[in-house]
Amino acid sequence: MLFSLTMLPPIAIGELMGDPDLSNFWWGFGSVLSAGVLLWIPFRNCRNELRLRDGYLIAVLFWVGLSVAATIPLSLSTSFEISLANAFFETVSGFTTTGATVLVGIDSLPRSINFYRLELHWLGGMGMIVLAVAILPMLGIGGMQLYKAETPGPVKDSKLTPRITETARLLWYVYLLLTLIGIGLFLLGGMSWFDAVCHAFSAVSTGGFSTHDSSMGYFNNPFLEYSATFIMIMGGVSFTLHFTVLSNKSIKYYWFDSEFKIYLLIMSVVFFICVLVLMKNNYYSDLLTTIRYASFQVASIMTSTGLLTTDMSVWPTLLPVLLMFVSFVGGCAGSTGGGLKVIRFLLLMKQGLREVSLLTHPHAHTHIKVNGEPVPESVTRAIWGFFSMYVAVFTIFMLGMMAAGHDQVTSFSAVAAALNNMGVGLGEVSSSFSGLDHFTKWWLSFAMLMGRLELFTVLVLFSPSFWRR
Repeated sequence: MLFSLTMLPPIAIGELMGDPDLSNFWWGFGSVLSAGVLLWIPFRNCRNELRLRDGYLIAVLFWVGLSVAATIPLSLSTSFEISLANAFFETVSGFTTTGATVLVGIDSLPRSINFYRLELHWLGGMGMIVLAVAILPMLGIGGMQLYKAETPGPVKDSKLTPRITETARLLWYVYLLLTLIGIGLFLLGGMSWFDAVCHAFSAVSTGGFSTHDSSMGYFNNPFLEYSATFIMIMGGVSFTLHFTVLSNKSIKYYWFDSEFKIYLLIMSVVFFICVLVLMKNNYYSDLLTTIRYASFQVASIMTSTGLLTTDMSVWPTLLPVLLMFVSFVGGCAGSTGGGLKVIRFLLLMKQGLREVSLLTHPHAHTHIKVNGEPVPESVTRAIWGFFSMYVAVFTIFMLGMMAAGHDQVTSFSAVAAALNNMGVGLGEVSSSFSGLDHFTKWWLSFAMLMGRLELFTVLVLFSPSFWRR
């Protein structure tokens, strides 16, 4: 019922912009609202506390169910024809903030459709479940179970406030503030209100959809590109860290956070490599132009946003592959970014260095520390388990694509784009995912959902023990 209301803003935008037919959104609003009412009525008086396993199941069903519901306005649109596979792929890509698109001729799409696509990004950025728990506390259900199943990152038990509803509400305040900053910067740079709002939704959610086929390159404006770079980088930072900085009114807390420092370090190293390689190959005419394009693309790919100002797949030598690999690191835990998360990468590196040290000092007792505090061994083991499962799942999805007839480069980059919720690929998918067959689109839609829900939330449903009483 709540999600049906999200189809009203596109209707308002369509009325203002003169879209010829908005019946698809009215049908979507009516059908989704009716389905919600029918599901709610039989259970409106239930007040049972959720178990943790219920949280996992609801998280998966929520994302799949809403992705299916979101296809209705696209499927019923009279402005263009779209198959069910394409509609589902597009909505999943929107909700999971992946940004991979199967639509072409985006500039000519109705404004209501374009706004709707970007709205899905914004809603999916922090998570529809956290939103529902924040504004519907009268449901009387245990919010923490949903929060643990939905919130990205390896450590999910920390709360900003004792009540999960208050925690979710505070996170959304920070999210909204960053969105407003993005809108203001884009308006200042000369965007229209429509483009400013849409691209702020895309950047702060680290999504990647745009209202133009050429993405941010359409504007060819350095100020807009640097503004988007800033918003994307901030979107890839933990929102709990943002809240800590705002509540204490001091930016020094950013520098106290080990994950944030490693996040900037990795991004800076990749940026300097890109600048050096591009300058060596004389790809751009001068240093400032090189810095402009390199900084935007590195921030966009590492934060798993996927907005583009140029076709980075034709950049020289190692750069396209390097950017693909940096997308595996992704953003910080607790951010809207995808990938493995910086904290996992940091702990994996620290654990590897500790194992090397133990070769020469086998009886030493050393602890892995983050922010000066020792990390429990249970967290380290869980991260190694996540990493090994990530490699296995990635391999399965890649082999599935190759079995469907795609080459290795396309298969690797498409799975990386989907599982890391990054949205930019190489080979056949360097410009769009529209040329893929229907099986591959369904296959990658599943990969996007698994990446958004951090693998285990989905994989636990396939465990027989999960279904035992």
